[in-house]
Formats: sequence, C-alpha cells, structure tokens
Amino acid sequence: MGLLLLVSCDEHLAVQNKVVSENHSDKESQEKIIQEYLKDCAQRHNYRYEMYKWQECLDKGLEKDSTIAYLWQQKAMPLFKARKYEAGMIFLDKAVKYDKKGWLAYRGFIKCIFAKTYREAIKDFERIKELEGNSFVMDHTYNFHIALSYLQLNEFEKAERIFKQDIEKEVKKWGDDGYHHLDLFYYGISLFEQQKWEEAIAQFDKSLEVYPKFCEPMFYKALSMMQVEEYSEEEIGAVLEKAIENKDAGNTINEDNAIYETYPYQIVK
Repeated sequence: MGLLLLVSCDEHLAVQNKVVSENHSDKESQEKIIQEYLKDCAQRHNYRYEMYKWQECLDKGLEKDSTIAYLWQQKAMPLFKARKYEAGMIFLDKAVKYDKKGWLAYRGFIKCIFAKTYREAIKDFERIKELEGNSFVMDHTYNFHIALSYLQLNEFEKAERIFKQDIEKEVKKWGDDGYHHLDLFYYGISLFEQQKWEEAIAQFDKSLEVYPKFCEPMFYKALSMMQVEEYSEEEIGAVLEKAIENKDAGNTINEDNAIYETYPYQIVK
C-alpha cells in the first residue's frame, strides 16, 4: 500500500511539474510574440494615422498564438479611441475570454466611459468583484464605476449610497487624503439630482478643496445655491463667474481619457 501511495504521489508531482514547465514555456513564447508583433512592429506605427499597419502587426502575432489576451486588447484600444465601440468590443471580448481577471474590469470601464452601456458595465464590475473584491481600474474603484453607471441610469439613490460607502471606505483606509475630487463631485451630483441642495453643496466644496479650480463643482454648486434662500444673487453670481472663468481656462475633468470622451456632467459649452 505504501509503495502504491509513493508511486501515486510521484506521478502527481510529475504531472504538476510538467504543467508548470509548459505554462512557463507558454508564457515565454507569448512574451516573445508580444515583443515582436506589438512592441517591435505595431508600436512603430501611430495607430491614429496608420491603423491598418497597427492591426496587421497584431494579426500576425495572433496567427502565432490566438490566446494572447493583451494582443486582443491592443487591437480593441484604438477603435474605442476612434469611437468605434462595437468594432472594438469584438476584440475586447476575446481578451476577456482568454484572461478574464486581467481584462474584465477594463471592459467594464470601457462600457461605462466610452460605449456608455451602463447596465453591461455594472455586470462586468459585479463579476470582477466576485473574483477579487473592490479593486481599482483607471485610478478609480470598481464601485465608483458602478455608482457612476447608476447615476447615468437616473437611479440616483443607488448611486448616492454606493458613492457614500465607497468614499467612507477610502477615507478609513487612507485618511482625508483618500478623497478623490471626482468621487466627491459625482457624489455631490447624486445629491443634486435628488434636490438635496445643501448636502450637494457640501460635497462640491469638498471636491474643490482637492481641486480648487475644478469648474464643474463650481457650476453645479451655483445651481444648487439658487435653490437655497440664504444665498444672495451676488454670492451665486460670484461662484458662477468663477466657474465660467475656470472652464475657459481648461480646468475641467482631468482624467486621462477625457481627451477621447466627454465625462458625465462635464461642461462642454
């Protein structure tokens, strides 16, 4: 019996070692393909002007190994920036297929900020939270994107609750430095949309403590002040004038992807 058990254990270890060795070999092979067809080929071309060359390079890499999620994501990325959402999503779905944990949150972000398919974005973020909890993508938590999606679906109470809880957890973890001006701004917007004027003003003020020239909270603060009797026309006018001045100076939402997409409640005119 002992000999049989020993042989069985040896066989199991041999299988495990073979799998580890094969996975390591696959990873090395994929890194070589990424180097050759993405870094040395596609990235030599500007996808804005030479999209076909960018895609040709990646297609050659995927001919070598169609399971490399990163190459699928890189095929999708310039299409989203060109606002070709459905075309890009075909490739991003492939990236998620081959590396769910690596690209599911990114797909949720694309659905939320680019494609604006908010219920689908929520599904992706809830799925990735099941795998790894409430982590971050593009500098914001998964719950931030879920709350923003609910905000865009006019489900303001849900958005408010999630923003509030998320901010409280960040502050508990990081202290007051854990505030992000955009979190506070959108939390304020969820209150604004429910006509909770004074509570909204408080959050807009907190956002402005972090980003003092941020024109959007100034603008929505002025709109909120108009609904509260204690503020004079002069006070409201001063805030509105400052909002316009900072908008004209470009002090708006400063997310990296704001150069490609207008963010919710961003003042564009």
